Amino acid sequence: MKTQPCASVIGAGLAGCEAAHTLSKMGIRVRLYEMKPEKRSPAHKSDELCELVCSNSLRSDKLENAVGLLKQELRELGSLVMECADATRVPAGGALAVDREGFSKTVTRRIMDDPNIELISREVEEVPDAPVIIATGPLTEGALMQSIEALLGESLHFFDAAAPIVTLESLDMSKVKRASRYDRGSDYLNCPMTMLEYYNFVRALTTAETVPLHGFEDKSVFEGCMPVEVMARRGDQTLAFGPMKPVGLGGLTASDGKKPYAVVQLRQDNAEGTLYNMVGFQTNLRFPEQRRVFGMIPGLERAEFVRYGVMHRNSYLQSPRHLSSEYELVSRPGVFFAGQITGVEGYIESAASGLYAGLCLARRLRGLAPVDFSRRTAIGALAHYVSEYNGGSFQPMNVNFGIMQGIENAPRDKMQRYALISERALEEIKNLTFEDRIWK
Repeated sequence: MKTQPCASVIGAGLAGCEAAHTLSKMGIRVRLYEMKPEKRSPAHKSDELCELVCSNSLRSDKLENAVGLLKQELRELGSLVMECADATRVPAGGALAVDREGFSKTVTRRIMDDPNIELISREVEEVPDAPVIIATGPLTEGALMQSIEALLGESLHFFDAAAPIVTLESLDMSKVKRASRYDRGSDYLNCPMTMLEYYNFVRALTTAETVPLHGFEDKSVFEGCMPVEVMARRGDQTLAFGPMKPVGLGGLTASDGKKPYAVVQLRQDNAEGTLYNMVGFQTNLRFPEQRRVFGMIPGLERAEFVRYGVMHRNSYLQSPRHLSSEYELVSRPGVFFAGQITGVEGYIESAASGLYAGLCLARRLRGLAPVDFSRRTAIGALAHYVSEYNGGSFQPMNVNFGIMQGIENAPRDKMQRYALISERALEEIKNLTFEDRIWK
């Protein structure tokens, strides 16, 4: 009787759970190692798998946006993360946002119910032997990180930040208005500000006390999650043209009856609609300062914070030196990495790398030819960026059309061009041969 192939996956975040699910669908037995609940990183609060540490938004769901395309590719490829995200989505205009707790519980249940996956609650302290996928995330530390650095050299680091979450019942709804930008429903709560309120807020924000970054400078903060106070220090108008821009909100008015000078948006964070996330307000302010400064926002004067904004150090590999376009370690065949530790940035990008690495390892174990997602697809472009970047400074990257293969004689109109790129990518995904179609 033929023995069923077996592989290990280290880490049960988005990349790890996606990798384990993909391996299982390909008939591979999986040992999925997760250090929780015995041990947690500083950013983790829950014992569930696939915990969303930062925002509950998975960003745009439109095909004219690269992350929207990547989501649809993952749906076509039978993604566990996308199935669970779609099942637990909450209103968010043109974006896909999820009930944070419900999403994690749904993924956890799916993993626990999979007969091919054995969940092992234990911290792994050294790089295991092949076949294995290491998906321990950007918060990898301790003995395992030392083992990785001993193998590959010192990793790179940057700081990431999360935004606060407040309760709906604590908001002053006489000052808070429901609306989404550009007439996409009324899913967001909006706190309009006058010019005077805005400048008083910016002054307080830029002088508030922050938590020391322990030797790291502002330039070590990931640009996509820049703390709001750091953005504010770049210029008085930065926030008004950034996360607080007062555009696309129709007839919204501030307390003086005029068009708002700036607007703070809150996005629903759970299915019940009792918790709201402060959009774009990642922060490193001390907790008492968050209460004081954010309490200056109209409607948030008495806000109850169920989670304050926090910062944490993220680590990632010099992947172009070490990984193939299949996320495999060149120096140790059969050892794969996935998730943000590879230099992909974002929830969906992490899941995509986990699926790709899981598919590549599964095909290897089953004696099948490798599958190569090209740069014409979003999932392939991300893998090729991570493994082939040849610029002066490798940095974490969200998926974007700029890293995808362009179209000859493409329309000058950006939206038309992006629509054609998305159409081509999905056609390529759908035209995979039968043995590649792991969802069948």
